[in-house]
Amino acid sequence: MTFAEKLKRERAKKKLSQASLAEKAGITARTLQNYEMGKRYPANMEITMKLAAALGTTAEELLSPGEETIITAMEPDVRRQLEELVHSLSALFSGGRLEEEDRDAAMEAIIAAYWAAKKEDRKIGEGETKQ
Repeated sequence: MTFAEKLKRERAKKKLSQASLAEKAGITARTLQNYEMGKRYPANMEITMKLAAALGTTAEELLSPGEETIITAMEPDVRRQLEELVHSLSALFSGGRLEEEDRDAAMEAIIAAYWAAKKEDRKIGEGETKQ
């Protein structure tokens, strides 16, 4: 079950309108609608925790495996780090300093790191603990 589905289910259980839940969480009703339709995620964990508190649950209960990573990636510090990484890689790849073979190897390493992290997130979501 996704964040959107859990959020909508919990709101219905509490018999709250979208407007009243949004007000309690300090967001707009339109933003809550987007969350419930699965069009957006909260911009940070603070919003997720406010929604959870307004519903009498926890952020962990609202989020499905992997969704916390999405929300964390949207936070300003992480977003800035991602932008810097993309900028650095773009400069490195377009600067002509690396041979094509080395660029390909770097890209393969980045992709491998991404999939390894995703696999680890899935394991944690299935009940395993991070070592």
